[in-house]
Amino acid sequence: MSDQNEPDPLDSFEEIIAAETDRDPDLAVIEAGSRTLRTQGGPPQADVPARPEDPEVDKALREVEAELATRWGETKLEPSVSRIAALMDVLGEPQRSYPSIHITGTNGKTSTARMIEALLGAFELRTGRYTSPHVQSITERISLDGAAISAERFIETYQDIKPYIEMVDASQEYRLSFFEVLTGMAYAAFADAPVDVAVVEVGMGGSWDATNVIDGDVAVVTPIDLDHTDRLGGTPGEIATEKAGIVKQDATVIMAQQPVDAAQVLLKKAVEVNATVAREGLEFGVVSRQVAVGGQLATLRGLGGEYPEVYLPLHGAHQAHNAAVALAAVEAFFGVGAARAEPLDIDTVRKAFAAVASPGRMEVVRRSPTVVLDAAHNPAGARVTAEAVGEAFDFSRLIGVVGASGDKNVRGLLEAFEPIFAEVVVTQNSSHRAMDADELAAIAVEVFGDERVQVEPRLPDALEAAITLAEEEGEFAGGGVLVTGSVITVGEARLLLGKG
Repeated sequence: MSDQNEPDPLDSFEEIIAAETDRDPDLAVIEAGSRTLRTQGGPPQADVPARPEDPEVDKALREVEAELATRWGETKLEPSVSRIAALMDVLGEPQRSYPSIHITGTNGKTSTARMIEALLGAFELRTGRYTSPHVQSITERISLDGAAISAERFIETYQDIKPYIEMVDASQEYRLSFFEVLTGMAYAAFADAPVDVAVVEVGMGGSWDATNVIDGDVAVVTPIDLDHTDRLGGTPGEIATEKAGIVKQDATVIMAQQPVDAAQVLLKKAVEVNATVAREGLEFGVVSRQVAVGGQLATLRGLGGEYPEVYLPLHGAHQAHNAAVALAAVEAFFGVGAARAEPLDIDTVRKAFAAVASPGRMEVVRRSPTVVLDAAHNPAGARVTAEAVGEAFDFSRLIGVVGASGDKNVRGLLEAFEPIFAEVVVTQNSSHRAMDADELAAIAVEVFGDERVQVEPRLPDALEAAITLAEEEGEFAGGGVLVTGSVITVGEARLLLGKG
């Protein structure tokens, strides 16, 4: 029997969570050295596929990509699920053939989806994961058993459902969009596999997002902040109204820490549909975390109890919070906290998290000087990235390479990075959505001052210029480069730096 004078661990947990609620940047982190619980195979490798080696397969994939490119892009929307619902109907409702975990939010969705997928796979479930956008290859968006589907399978899936796509196109006012077709492909591929569970990330919003023809057993809401305000609303509460659309009757909602107005909207929706809610900071959370070699060591509090010494090979406090959300989502899927009281097997949980990779999210792709890629593309994402860089790396001088999309809050993004960038090289990626480098430079000069801004319209030149600036202090001086501003910029930089 335990000593009654011992402190109640729940009390200390509540104190820690209270401190964590505002994500205090002055977290007491220490260097944990070799206590990393790495798997014997070393750090996880990001699963970003390259172009197919077979010329015929590559040609066929390019033809599919070209056909998809003729459709509405992901930024052109007609807020309705009527077209995707019609496609699901003619395909025989493939999305009803497996349970699902549905993920919305502003930032952290893809990393959280990857963690959920890793946990489910570690418990020997066959998984399908659908995420967007892709870093380098369109095939990344649809994964089976933790790996992107092959180019051959991607092509085959498209060809299989193409006649049904054309049938729906002919019957609707507007053709199916690029994202709607990919969503249909993912749901069909998951049914064909078949998978035990699908992990699905929304494209934008929730209520009218193409993915929302599923009824997720578990609805996950990562932190909500301002993004896509022209389509979703100008406050976190308004944005939450759209995102709450994925919360279905009798589901379980796993809710990350939210602004008060967003939390109120989500809780109101949960009451309306009789959903059970678990909130970060109350029912689950991050108990403690320490900086470790290649990532961090965390103790997580789940729905079923405490999970100590979980190694996560990802940098930043935000990734620890994503891990807590992912753990709670998987616990909820297995009925922990409801149908069963005991926690998940700790060794399996540790093994799963130690194998997580999230390409383009605080990813180191080069040393001497160190080059880090991060897909932050809005002010909220930039703030957590800036904090994570300061915690994980001891750069004496950090050079930024920024290529952003024209429809984003670029000034807010740059202002978030201003305190950590000694200089910034502004550039643009190959997307039609990319902000012109000179236009971006004009904003950057207002934020950083003329002497700290360099303009290199071509991304290869921008990378070379930034690396040169970082090397000016000498080989051992601790200069670094952070490439950021857009998933597309990060993906193209990744290729240029020899990844994939």
